[in-house]
Amino acid sequence: MTRTKPWHGIMVATALPLRDDLSVDYDAYAAHVARLIADGCDGVVPNGSLGEYQTLTDDERARVVRVAVEAAGDGARVMPGVSAYGAAEARRWAEQAAEEGCGSVLLLPPNAYRADDATVRAHYAEVARAGVPVVAYNNPHDTKVDLGPGLLARMHADGHVVAVKEFSGDVRRAYELAELAPELDLLVGADDVLVELALAGAVGWIAGYPNALPGACAALYRAALAHDLDLALPLYRSLHPLLRWDSRTEFVQAIKLSMDIAGRPGGPTRSPRSPLTEAQAAAVRAATEKALAEGLD
Repeated sequence: MTRTKPWHGIMVATALPLRDDLSVDYDAYAAHVARLIADGCDGVVPNGSLGEYQTLTDDERARVVRVAVEAAGDGARVMPGVSAYGAAEARRWAEQAAEEGCGSVLLLPPNAYRADDATVRAHYAEVARAGVPVVAYNNPHDTKVDLGPGLLARMHADGHVVAVKEFSGDVRRAYELAELAPELDLLVGADDVLVELALAGAVGWIAGYPNALPGACAALYRAALAHDLDLALPLYRSLHPLLRWDSRTEFVQAIKLSMDIAGRPGGPTRSPRSPLTEAQAAAVRAATEKALAEGLD
């Protein structure tokens, strides 16, 4: 499929390289973004959960967006995460993204408590006032707010969301969503259901593991989108031991470790994310080294 909108294609939810003292390595981040684009990814999503946005100061968070836009060479390739506890703060981050020329933003529902549908719709309406296309992020596991197909269809009809990053893991939703809101774009939100959602009509992937293995992941995505299962399935089987880490609590630490092993800047994570256990690190290391030995990078 030809990428016709800024939120289409492989948009890498970028991990944020940290130094040993836990300060942000902006130079390493800029190089990482530029390399992802050069390696065949379509764009980046800074300040998502993988980018540890919850632990950043306002200055750090704003600078990350500016660095991403400059390194990507085109603001349309950048989809900042603008999630916040309140709609006013989320809107301010969306306004900053618009000022930097970003092509879209990614927004979780209110996540300080289990918000009802009316509250969710009001939240997205307020952020949409910033004037930049909003991609909804459905992650009911962590937010405890579920953006089901019916609610998403109403939000799309309101004119407040253009797409959804679907992270529920329930691929059956893709078909109901296509029936209720055929113009709402479906984006793969969890790495380990990539092929299933591509076959169900996804037009993009907000991706985690391309941080470490962008070439192999780009090949997998394009084969899956083309429904070329002869190519996609062997790649999927080879990568799945890593891709499934994207759906685990320790996904940030796992992806950063894989990045370090693959020669890309990852580094430690900020609290409250603690280092992987010895067994977890060994599993990630073994799967990463196996993929690299097979030429998947």
